[in-house]
Amino acid sequence: MDMTRRSFNQSSLALASLSAVPAVFSQPIFPTRPLKLMIPFVPGGGTDIVGRAVAQKLGSALGQTVVVENRAGANGTIGANTVAKSPADGYNLCLLTASHSVNVTLQGQKQPYDLNKDFDPLIHLAVQPYILVVKPGLPVKSVAELIALAKARPGSLNFGSSGIGGLVHLSAELFATLANIKITHVPYKGGAEAMMDVIAGNVDFMFTSLNQSKSFIDSGQLKLLAVTSTERSPAIPNTPTMREAGVPDYEVVSWYGMAVPAGVPAPVLAKLNSAINEILKQPDMQAKMTADGSTAVGGTPAQFGKFLRAEVDKWRKQIEHLNIQVG
Repeated sequence: MDMTRRSFNQSSLALASLSAVPAVFSQPIFPTRPLKLMIPFVPGGGTDIVGRAVAQKLGSALGQTVVVENRAGANGTIGANTVAKSPADGYNLCLLTASHSVNVTLQGQKQPYDLNKDFDPLIHLAVQPYILVVKPGLPVKSVAELIALAKARPGSLNFGSSGIGGLVHLSAELFATLANIKITHVPYKGGAEAMMDVIAGNVDFMFTSLNQSKSFIDSGQLKLLAVTSTERSPAIPNTPTMREAGVPDYEVVSWYGMAVPAGVPAPVLAKLNSAINEILKQPDMQAKMTADGSTAVGGTPAQFGKFLRAEVDKWRKQIEHLNIQVG
């Protein structure tokens, strides 16, 4: 009986151990279906170009398609809010830009989500200065001449943007404040649409990304005056910075990053972060970003979260100090 009882107990323990195995190994390996990357701006802009390049490579790395969706509106708020309210399972990604850090201050209580609470930072993709371009027929060849023309004709010069309150808009408002000029804002639904009107001569100038405008600059359809960073861009080394061109203290640097709805499981977050970090290290991706005036960043979710909080704080202080109005 003792032997029988001992054998029965050992068999029971073995069965209990085996029954626990499926609980560990039955979980499917992420991802098992297509992912979705939300780009909260219209197709064709700088954000769209970067997002689609990363999405294509991420799909190959994970063995699943990454479907890109463009949902523009309210300076990136509508698309971001869609992701913030999505399941926190790792299948819903959102491309964030510097405009989202600006929105926290400019939109305030009107925002339908909390950037810090409703998202988990995933990765800092890249940083990129803007450039100042003017329509071919505008009789200026430098920032100084643009300022002089604006002062001679207060309020008559206009500038395009990708929407009210975006970083493109804020770049021009900062320019107007620091240069002490009056200019008129013409908002569009996206940067690509605004640029087409600058090329067509309907708008005098705008701040934009190099990746969106380089081909038009090379073809003579746009005139390049300056870059918005404190140092010249390696992609356009002969182009002066705004500070060199006569606007002291001017600096605007855009950035791109990815976030997911708050609460995504840590192993899933880590897998996504690792895959994108490897993508950013690939020579062809780095070459593409360099040609577009961008610099790949990468890093951990925690590092991107720290950067994001610092950007929100920086723009809040600058907007309040300069009393920049966008309404």
